Amino acid sequence: MTKRALVFPGQGSQAVGMGVDLAAAFPIAREVFQETDDALEQKLSTLMAEGPIETLTLTENAQPALLAMSVAVLRVLEKEGGFDLASGAAFVAGHSLGEYSALAAAGAFTLSDAARLVKRRGQAMQAAVPVGTGAMVALLGVELEIGLAIAAEATSASGEVCAVANDNGGGQLVLSGHKGAVEKAIAIAAEKGFKKAIMLPVSAPFHSSLMAPAADIMAEALGSIALTVPAAPLVANVTASAVRETETIRTLLVRQVTGLVRWRETVLYLRDQGVTEIVELGAGKVLAGLVRRIDRDIATRSISAPADVEAFLAAL
Repeated sequence: MTKRALVFPGQGSQAVGMGVDLAAAFPIAREVFQETDDALEQKLSTLMAEGPIETLTLTENAQPALLAMSVAVLRVLEKEGGFDLASGAAFVAGHSLGEYSALAAAGAFTLSDAARLVKRRGQAMQAAVPVGTGAMVALLGVELEIGLAIAAEATSASGEVCAVANDNGGGQLVLSGHKGAVEKAIAIAAEKGFKKAIMLPVSAPFHSSLMAPAADIMAEALGSIALTVPAAPLVANVTASAVRETETIRTLLVRQVTGLVRWRETVLYLRDQGVTEIVELGAGKVLAGLVRRIDRDIATRSISAPADVEAFLAAL
């Protein structure tokens, strides 16, 4: 029998046109998009459908848009195919923002509360550091221990913040921090023979200690939201282990703002728990690609369009 985990993408997977086919085919998807619009008092669904991409990519828009897309996919599976998350998934997990999508999908948050939370999260993360102060870079071919050493050396040399933000697996690490420290880290990596570095088109140094003001804001925001036990355990970004206890989840979501996203370890944890299939719900196929780089023996599937929905339900 297949032991399945559902995973939910983070920022960077957004694209103009996301959800259009799903909304055209399934009324329940339109209801999800409308509920999100109503919660935010914003025509987010129009922005998702029509763009412009520059506005959709703004953190405060991209985060609720990706949440709405992921939840819409799950609701379609439930409505059209009778899929039940509690019995159909052993675990849920999400990459950064995707953790909120995972919790909303598993019923820990209402969709409206989750949409307002991630909108606030996006605003807080954007406001935490002046534009141009921070930067993020993807280093390719670098494993976690080496990345941690590079970040520490860059911090020491520059006197500024540089930290590993994402351990995505397959030798892909993301560093985050002050722009000068990140540039120093790139130079240090090159000296060590790691010459593939890609500056990321982001406007803030996510998942570093520079996000502490945003973490404080999210602690307050999360403290005012009702949280119930999710229908499946969440494998948390900052611990790469399963949790269901609501106050622990609340604490980990705050820690996640400044903490390392342990995606590689998350996938390995799922594997070690006997998971044989990981299904990505929402925009793009980024997470399925990362899973394949971490362990090719785990079956992967991405669901975002009506044809994906039909294929998955037919395979159940």
